Amino acid sequence: MTKGRLEAFSDGVVAILITIMVLELKVPAGATWDKLFDHSTGPSPFVSLLTYLLSFVSIAIYWNNHHHMLHASTRVNGPVLWANTHLLFWLSLIPYTTAWMQDEHFAKIPTAAYGTVLLLSGIAFTLLRNALLAASGPDSPLARAVRNDDRKAIVSVTLYAAAIPLAWVHPAVSLTLIVIVAVMWLVPSRRIEKVLERDN
Repeated sequence: MTKGRLEAFSDGVVAILITIMVLELKVPAGATWDKLFDHSTGPSPFVSLLTYLLSFVSIAIYWNNHHHMLHASTRVNGPVLWANTHLLFWLSLIPYTTAWMQDEHFAKIPTAAYGTVLLLSGIAFTLLRNALLAASGPDSPLARAVRNDDRKAIVSVTLYAAAIPLAWVHPAVSLTLIVIVAVMWLVPSRRIEKVLERDN
């Protein structure tokens, strides 16, 4: 079984998710700067743009790391296909919870739901990585790149898990933790690239 269809399908889903989020952006109701910050009828277009940016970056991080991980894998099988579908399911809920959170002015429950989706996306990504490791074997480039280095993934899942109950303390605290995770992953690890460069 080749990786081509899996990569193409995943890329298509991610492109659709980003498109959906763009269509949810709130446009200023006028041509002046003050309209960008007008929140008289709901979240201001500026807040809508910031929320979109956070969700866009989150999805882009998953896509980036998904690309590197598949590139370093040598084989896909049935469990990998299902693990990948499981990841795409949780990623597909990011636009939904993004819209709910901003439409409800970052209320506690929608913010907690947003954090929950991100947490489950992180867990799903780890399950996909483990499925790829099992399929590719211990001597694959992926296995050599990720061996004994789960620290960033563990910290990310821990911060996402903390963000959920902290939404009831204050949604801003919850979102701050989510932003910290995004910043942690903005620069992807070069371990996979280095392993592939050595192999070539």
